[in-house]
Amino acid sequence: QVQVVESGGGLVQPGGSLRLSCTTSGSTLSLYDPTWYRQAPGKQRDMVATLNEAGLTNYRDSVRGRFIISRSDAENAVYLQMNSLRTEDTAVYYCSLRQRYSGIDYWGLGTQVTVSS
Repeated sequence: QVQVVESGGGLVQPGGSLRLSCTTSGSTLSLYDPTWYRQAPGKQRDMVATLNEAGLTNYRDSVRGRFIISRSDAENAVYLQMNSLRTEDTAVYYCSLRQRYSGIDYWGLGTQVTVSS
């Protein structure tokens, strides 16, 4: 059973930074391609950042230049470094891990990020 757990959310002032982490148990992270999503109240879940096997990244336009997705297979973790946070970044952030050989997506339960003064 693959479990995905996000952590690192919290309350931060506009302009501040947070680093989210995503870890998995029951499997090895190197077998997956990670994507961070977010969902604000009353809105759809949107892709924030993704990282493929070749190390290529893609970001939604509103976070490009402020957020950085990275991974550490040694630590079995994926990270989302979020800088220059804005109130509109407030959302529940989810980590999704796509298993390469099956195409199955495994999701965590999310971590709340609130940007407010």
